[in-house]
Parts: sequence; C-alpha cells; structure tokens
Amino acid sequence: MRRNVNKNVELCFKLMKNAEHVLLHFTDLLGYFRGRTVPVEEVENAIAEGVGFDGSSLIGGVGIEESDMIMKPDITTFTVCPYYFYNKSVVSFICNIYTPEGERFDGDPRYICQKSLDKMRAEGYEPTAAAELEFYLVQKAPDGRFEPVENHLLDKHRYFDIAPGRDLTESFRLDLANALFTMGIKVEREHHEVGAAQNEITFKYSDPVVTSDNIVRYKFAAKAVADRKYGWIATFMPKPWSGKPGSGMHIHLGLFDLKTGRNLFYDKDGYAHISQFCRYFIGGILEHARALCAIVAPTVNSYKRLVPGYEAPVYITWSRKNRSALIRVPEYFPEKENEARIEFRCPDPLCNPYLVYAAVFEAGLDGIRRKIDPGDPVDVNVYHLSETEREALGIRVLPSSLKEALEEWGSDDICKKALGKENAEKYWMLKMQEWKEYEPHMPKDKNEVTWWEQQKYIYA
Repeated sequence: MRRNVNKNVELCFKLMKNAEHVLLHFTDLLGYFRGRTVPVEEVENAIAEGVGFDGSSLIGGVGIEESDMIMKPDITTFTVCPYYFYNKSVVSFICNIYTPEGERFDGDPRYICQKSLDKMRAEGYEPTAAAELEFYLVQKAPDGRFEPVENHLLDKHRYFDIAPGRDLTESFRLDLANALFTMGIKVEREHHEVGAAQNEITFKYSDPVVTSDNIVRYKFAAKAVADRKYGWIATFMPKPWSGKPGSGMHIHLGLFDLKTGRNLFYDKDGYAHISQFCRYFIGGILEHARALCAIVAPTVNSYKRLVPGYEAPVYITWSRKNRSALIRVPEYFPEKENEARIEFRCPDPLCNPYLVYAAVFEAGLDGIRRKIDPGDPVDVNVYHLSETEREALGIRVLPSSLKEALEEWGSDDICKKALGKENAEKYWMLKMQEWKEYEPHMPKDKNEVTWWEQQKYIYA
C-alpha cells in the first residue's frame, strides 16, 4: 500500500498492518448501525475518496432519483474490533456521509450532532455528555420466545450481585469491558443490574459527538461479544417482558465556559450546588419533555417501560438525588465543581444518540435563552403522591404512547429546530408508520409487551 497520505492516516496504516478487513460504519436516521466491509488493501482509497453506496435504500435516506451517496471514514474514529470474527483481524471507522458534490449530507445524524456541537461552541459553551446503557442478555426459549439467560435460576438476582456462582453474566461483562478498552473506550464501572441477566457498563464522558460514537460502538461490541463468544443475544429493547425491570439510557449533561473552563452549572450556595443558569437549562428540558419523548423514547416498546412502579420516570419533575424525578441532580460529590451536572432519565437504548443530544441540548439552551423557570424541586417519591397532590403541584405526565409523543410535535417545534425541518418530517413519518404497524397487535392491557414487539425490537 502507498503511504503518500497525511500523518494521521499514516498512523492508521501502521495500526492496521495486521488487519485483514475494515468495517465502515454510520447510523441511519433511526440510529441503526449501517455500513459495509472492505479488504484492508482498499482502505487507502476509501479514506482519500470515500466509498459510494445507494442512499435511497436507507431508512431516512434520499429519493431514488438522487440515490448516489458517499461514506467517508473519519480517521479519528479508527479502532479494532475484537470478537467480531473468529480468526480474523478486523478494524473499523465511523464514516461521515457526503453527496457526490462533496457536501456533507444534512440527513446524517452524526452531522446533525456535529452542527449542534459547533453551534454551542460558537455561543461560548463546551458541552459534556455521558450515558448509562442497560441491556439484557437473552436466549431463545423452546417456545420460540426470548428469556434472560439467567431465567432458569430460582433465586432472583439482586442489583450489584457479585456472589460467585450466582451471576452467570460476570465473565461476559469482563470480556465486554476488555473489548471496549481495546476499542479505545475508557470503561469506568460495570455491574449486574436489577433484572435477571441485566447489565450495565459505563464509560467516560466526552463531548456529545464522541459520546454518541461510543454509544453506538458499545452496543455493537456488546452484541458481538454476546453472539460470537457466548451464543447469547445482547438486547437493548427498553422493556422485553411485562413485569420485569426495563432498560434505560440515562444521559448526563453539562455545560462549561469554553474560554475559562468554568462549570456553568455549579454554584456552591445553590440548591444541590447548581446555578440559576443550570435551573434555566432544566426548565427548558422540562418545558419540552413531552415532545422530546419522540426522540429519546422512540419506539412503541419504550412506553411499556415508562410506567409507574419502576424507577423509570413518568412525571415531569426535577430534584436532587431523587430517582423518581425526570431530571435528577446527582450529588455523589456535591462540593466538587466539575461534578455538577444533570441526569435526564427517560431516554432508552434504542434512541439515536446523535439526535438525542442535539435535541436535548437544544431544549436546555432554549430554557437559558428564555429563562424558563423549572419550578420548585420535588424532593419526595413522586409515585407516593396522590393524583390530587400532583395536580396541586402542577406536575405534568410524560406521553403514554409513541403516538401521543408524536402528536406533541404539532405543538412544539423543538425537535424540528434540532434536526432540521426535512429530517424532522422524515423521522415523524417513519415513527408514525411504526405506530400504524403496531396498531393491529395492540393488547387490551396497554402495558403488556406483545410478541410483535419482541420480534421487532429484541435484535435492534
């Protein structure tokens, strides 16, 4: 292979010297990982010129009359892919999408997030983003349905369980953590979650684009390790079974002053050590929470998770520490200035993270611009309040279905501002189509998880 390329590409080539294949990835509008594989001998040309593909065949892509698109590797995203193939050396890049004219494709979710990041930096902000992704490890039962791999154990597993012989998924988590380290993702913690065979591994925060890159690769790696080494399925379906804990993707958000590096959310004398600036940011998210649900809780199944009785939020409130609130201010280390941030708790792992961060930051900044007051924090378990008490406090409720969330778009344009009008219209149409596909399968009990949902989302 020739080496007449810039130094960054040279470094990629050195790291690829033992590779056989290169995966070129990107996400479609709904957040699914798409891409193709090229032999390592073809990667120099792919980096220099990109790889053509049919954009009309993608979800949220372009019309058939303008179908030629180009995927071009972002060399800063180079990584190896452990456990992807047996006895094969595979590396990968995340790609940006271009038109044949060399322009960035406006419908590329990564580009939407990059533009959001550029806009915030132009306004003097440096955003930080983190995510906590939960998932189940499942296998097919004899009747064809799916069950947790620990389902046969009579003793229910407990949150944080580390007793030898009880946690069958511990070795998987260690393997996945090693894979993520190899991929350049800095793992911070990993543990067994509340449900049988439910797991969570958290990684270090970054800006919204890098964190989104890490989220999609985290999911990819979890599925690869589960399948290739264990013969299991790692599912990020929000609510695989009725009556069992759901899987969320709580997101953490922060804003720093770009010039001084000061945490704009921190005030040592404020409630929960947060500033008035942060309160306005919270107010913006609460104001737009019902419309945001169509982005952050994007599937029919998402609303089987957002029900009373579990830790997933239903009521539009904020508080410190309180996990029944929609927005929580973590106080693990209350006097550490750089720890000041907020946690938004209704997103789930089937969302498109690039769109989520773009939309949620847009909502928060709208709160800052308009000085939207979030109201008083609610420091009690909201589920223990009566309906009368909640009404007296003016507490609103999140949508109870995907259709209801999509209907909020008509009265709130926050997602259109974040995604752009054309992308927002495509997204709305795709999700409304998903709802219509579900309607013939709707159960009498709206919270029941249907066979249709398992079939549609278990591998998503």
